[in-house]
Formats: sequence, structure tokens, C-alpha cells
Amino acid sequence: MRISLIPFALLLAGGVSAAEETGGWSGTGELGLAVARGNARSENLNTKLNLENEDERWKHKFHLAALRSKGEVKGDFDNDGVPDERFDLTANRYELGASSAIKMNQRAYWVGAVRYEQDDFASYENQTTFALSYGYQAIDNETTQLSAEVGPGYRRAKVASSGETETGAILRGQIDYKHQLTETTSIGNLLLVESGDDNTFAQNDLGVSVAINSRFALKAGIQWRYNSETDPGVQSSDTLTTVNLVYNIK
Repeated sequence: MRISLIPFALLLAGGVSAAEETGGWSGTGELGLAVARGNARSENLNTKLNLENEDERWKHKFHLAALRSKGEVKGDFDNDGVPDERFDLTANRYELGASSAIKMNQRAYWVGAVRYEQDDFASYENQTTFALSYGYQAIDNETTQLSAEVGPGYRRAKVASSGETETGAILRGQIDYKHQLTETTSIGNLLLVESGDDNTFAQNDLGVSVAINSRFALKAGIQWRYNSETDPGVQSSDTLTTVNLVYNIK
């Protein structure tokens, strides 16, 4: 079996150049592709885009993430009682999010955040949340940044099995940690929790990045996702491991 890992963050450079021209925006773009051919076939594509803009009073953030995977799937697709095998989608998910924070002082701020995700292989077909939170920058120096946010919000979600829509109040919490280990190596961890009566959603993103030059870096990451309420046969948590080439937007 021949397996190749091909990061394509270079393709993002043209797409994000417009953001650079607006001035004041910075961030990262990631893109990775893994393809297997031979005894087994699989295709996996993941991409991320993170942008932020900050001045003395405001801080704005925007993020996008997408995952698409295909592989060999076994099942009785024609209902004839005989197992079949075909090359089909095994994951198809994307997420959009944005936030705007107004600073009260050097440490404290108020932030409004909105998030939307669509997942074709989860118990919830889509989820939309909005929250108003209090944030605090606990650590902010040349090597380490640590911030935490907590506050009430609202959730709207469509149940995949029934098509019903769930709505209700949530409590949102987020912890964002970044540390520069060496001149070229950094580590980051982002934990998000959205908890309500119908469901508790949690996502943790851990990544280690090694700079190649001022524009590009290699990043290894692991993502853990959790939904407390799932359909029968659907696991409540899953993980995604990635190795991407990162393009730094400055």
C-alpha cells in the first residue's frame, strides 16, 4: 500500500492575500491532504483559516475549518442481504465562527461569539450557538498567553435522525493557551465547552508548530470532539489527528 501525505497550504496563499491587503489582519491558513492507493483506498482533506484584528479598544476573530474524508465502506447498500463494499464519504464537516471583544482594561473584556457547524455524520446535522461572555487575559507576555471566557448563550440544533430542532440556553466556556517553547517551536491548546439541557458540546484542539521560515511552518495537531447526546450506534466522542503545512498571514 502506498500512502502519501501532501500538505497544500501554499494554495491558501492566494486566497488569503486579500485579507493581508486590508491591513491590520493577521492569522494562519492550514491545508493538508492524505491519499492512499493500493490494497486500500482513502482520501482525507482538512483545512483551517484563522484571522484576527486588534486595536487598543477592539479585538475581532474569524475562523473556518473543514474536513472531508472518503474510504472503503462495507454494508448492505441494496438490501439484498449480501454485504457490499464501496468507496464513499466517511466524514464531511465544516465550521464557521466569529467573535468581537471590547476591552475594559488591559486584562478584562466582554466578547460576543457566534459559531455554526454542519456535520453529515453526527447525531446533530447542524448546530448554531451565540454567547455573550466575560473574558480575562490571565497571562500575556513574550512567550505565554492564557485567556479564559465564560458566559450565557443560546443554541439551536437540528437532530439528524428526526429532523426536529432543539433550542435552549447554554453556558459557554473557553480556555485559550499559547506558549513559545523555542525560537521556532510553539504549542497551543484551545478548549471550548457549550453546555445546555439538550446537549453538552466540547472540543479541544492541541497543536505543535515548528517554523520553517517567517511564512511557513509544519504543524501536528490532535482534535477531540464530544456531544453528550447521540443517536444509538453513534459514539459520543471522536478524534482527528492532522499534519499540515501552515501559511502565516502577516
